[in-house]
Amino acid sequence: MDARLSAAAAYVRPGHPAADIGCDHGKLSAWLAGSGRCPRVFACDLRPGPLAKAKVTCAPWADRVQFRLGSGLSVLKPGEATELIIAGMGAETILEILDAAPWVQDPAYNLILVPATKHSILRLGLARRGFALAGETLCQAAGRWYTVVNARFDGRTFTPGAWFCLTGLTAGQAGQAGYLAQQRPKVEKYRRGLAPGPEAEAVDELIRILKQMEGEI
Repeated sequence: MDARLSAAAAYVRPGHPAADIGCDHGKLSAWLAGSGRCPRVFACDLRPGPLAKAKVTCAPWADRVQFRLGSGLSVLKPGEATELIIAGMGAETILEILDAAPWVQDPAYNLILVPATKHSILRLGLARRGFALAGETLCQAAGRWYTVVNARFDGRTFTPGAWFCLTGLTAGQAGQAGYLAQQRPKVEKYRRGLAPGPEAEAVDELIRILKQMEGEI
C-alpha cells in the first residue's frame, strides 16, 4: 500500500467491520482482511472494472470480504460497517456521499476520508455538518502531498476560520511546508469560480494566509 492507504488503515479500529468505498484495486480491503484487523470488509466501487480487480486482490481472504457494486454508501445498510473509508475522490464528492447517507450522523461511525483534491473544502464541509476532526495525517504519494482525515459526528455545527480550513490538525507534522505550498494554486483556482459573497471572502483570507506563510518559510 502507498502512504495514503497505510495512513488510512492506521485509523481503522481493530475488531470492527469496515467498508472501503471506492476500493479501486482492493489493496486496502485485502490488508484489512488479511491482517485480521477487521472481521469483515465490504469492498465497494461504482465501476465493475475496479471491483473485478479487487476480487482478484482479495481472493485469499474471500471469506471475509464482500463486494458491492454501487454509488457511495448506498451499497450499505446502516450498521453493516462502522469503519467507513472513502478514498480517492474530491472533497465535494465525499461530502455528497455523506449527505446522501444521513445515518452516518452518529458517533458510532468512524469516518476515514482521503480527499484527492480540495482538502480545505472538506474540512469546512465536515464542520458545517457536525463532524469533528479526530485526527489527520499528512503523507506524500507520487510526489504530491495528501491528508488523511479521521472524523466522527458530534452534532456541533460551525463555520471554521480560514486557518483551520487550510491546516486542520496538520500543524507541526513533517512536510507541512510542502503541503501548504502545494495548496495555494488549488485554492486560487477554486476562488476564481466563486461568486461574490461570504465564501469568496473566506477564501481570500485563506490565500492571504498562504502567501504570508510562504514568505516566512
